[in-house]
Amino acid sequence: QVQLVESGGGLVQPGGSLSLSCAASGIASRMVIMEWYRQAPGKQRELVAGIRSGGTTIYADSAKGRFTISRDNAKNSVNLQMNSLKVEDTGVYYCCANILTARYWGQGTQVTVSS
Repeated sequence: QVQLVESGGGLVQPGGSLSLSCAASGIASRMVIMEWYRQAPGKQRELVAGIRSGGTTIYADSAKGRFTISRDNAKNSVNLQMNSLKVEDTGVYYCCANILTARYWGQGTQVTVSS
């Protein structure tokens, strides 16, 4: 049974930073592309960043230069460091384990950027 547990969301002022973490279980890390998605109110879920087991990363244009995704294969975990946060970064952030034939999702963690 695959489980993803996120942590680290919260309320932050514009320009601030937050770090999100996701711990995965029930799946071999070498098989998995780990991803972070965001769903803003009234909008579709969108990819924010992803990282392969070998370390190759991909970022949404809105995240480039501000967000950093990293993973620890030994711990089967992934982090998303978010700096210079903007109001438009507000949303529910979901951790996703992508094995190409299926995606597994965490429960989501709320990030609110507001003054």
